Amino acid sequence: MLDGKTVAITRSKDDASEFITLSEKYHITPIPLPTIELISKGEKIVDEFLDSVKTQNPDYTVFLSSKAVKLLFDTAKNIGKFGELQLAVANTIVMSVGPKTTLSLNSYGIKVNYEAENHSSVGVGEEFSQINAVGKRVIIPRSGAANSFLRELLNKIGIDVVEIHLYDVCSFRDTTQWNEFRELFSQRKIDGIIFTSASSVRGFFDIMFKDFENSVLIDHLSKLSLVSIGTFTSNELKKFNVSYDVADIHTVSGAFDLMKNKLI
Repeated sequence: MLDGKTVAITRSKDDASEFITLSEKYHITPIPLPTIELISKGEKIVDEFLDSVKTQNPDYTVFLSSKAVKLLFDTAKNIGKFGELQLAVANTIVMSVGPKTTLSLNSYGIKVNYEAENHSSVGVGEEFSQINAVGKRVIIPRSGAANSFLRELLNKIGIDVVEIHLYDVCSFRDTTQWNEFRELFSQRKIDGIIFTSASSVRGFFDIMFKDFENSVLIDHLSKLSLVSIGTFTSNELKKFNVSYDVADIHTVSGAFDLMKNKLI
């Protein structure tokens, strides 16, 4: 019953391997849509992190995405400070937001002590609420475009938070990769879209509003099955007045299962 269905996801092809594998298993045609670009703040991010570790002496390091892991450690490699960074992180208790981030950390030789069950900022907060971390200090290397939710949540628990902004986010600029999607979307041959982050929602609408009038775009989207991967993604979708469903499990596989059930 899913044969011939076409579903897009707001991720680049390189980041959508799990989605593509799941789609092919159920004979769904997958379309990865690169919606955002990361703009590194440069080599200084490594020294900022290392300096903060020395001066703030954090008890925990929290990683919220595999992208943050890769950017920080690859930059350290490029400037000859990989070993120093690896030691600085390893000397803290490491928490990961989810399996993909954990695998990325493991690939750089970092042992993960805690992984959030609910793979989100909310899940990280829940994890900290279950361990005795009151009065402790946490360092979080993350996007400069991130909201303040996690910092405020941890502060309420009684945890001091130091954030290191590794990169900014902008809408994906080379949208030639969107040509197939635009054509199918215009022909109403897209069956569903999975939105994977708040920034990818912003990027999606920023790109699509350049080709479609607001009312036309919203009308087209109203005929599709839209799935949000989690709370913050949903909050961003609300701003565009579209209907969507939220995955109970905030992962790509969780969002895919919901989409699959909606399309059957």
